[in-house]
Amino acid sequence: MSILVSISLRNAKTGAFSFVNRRFYWQNQHMSRMFRTRGSQLDETSKLIIEQLQEDGRRSYSDIGKAVGLSEAAVRQRVQKLTDSGVMQVVAVTDPMQLGFYRQAMIGIRCNGDTRSIAEEIAKLPAVDYVVLTGGSFDVLVEVICENDDELLDLLNSKIRILPGVTSSETFVYLRLQKQLYNWGTR
Repeated sequence: MSILVSISLRNAKTGAFSFVNRRFYWQNQHMSRMFRTRGSQLDETSKLIIEQLQEDGRRSYSDIGKAVGLSEAAVRQRVQKLTDSGVMQVVAVTDPMQLGFYRQAMIGIRCNGDTRSIAEEIAKLPAVDYVVLTGGSFDVLVEVICENDDELLDLLNSKIRILPGVTSSETFVYLRLQKQLYNWGTR
């Protein structure tokens, strides 16, 4: 956004006034952040920082700075901007079984009506950690993490299948997690 400002100047010798128009460019911080992150328009340095953190989320800003050619403070600022804008999260990835959650499952849900509103309702459930709208034989895929089979059964019968618009569901119980990576890089 640009703002046109008229400035009146008084000549000290003659006392005459003159007017000068200056155009200032202003950008709201929130709008700027949205613009920078739409369409994954990240610069190469930001991509390198993300890749460093994908390899080791506990890597120090100092070590990342050395790898990408920035100071520790500059890396810290970039990481903050990337997290604030939603480009990335820095979280501890845990093994649910070691935390007492012995039942994980993927639930395929078929719906009629607006699948977005159904997905929004399902996403509010505490046991749900992943919701995606899909094309194919299921309209919504939901990953859940439960303490046990009874909790999973209660979740299915008392919270998911009763939602208006849910026509059927199919549950895929996880027997063993074979592979889970988060270092797919950037584009």
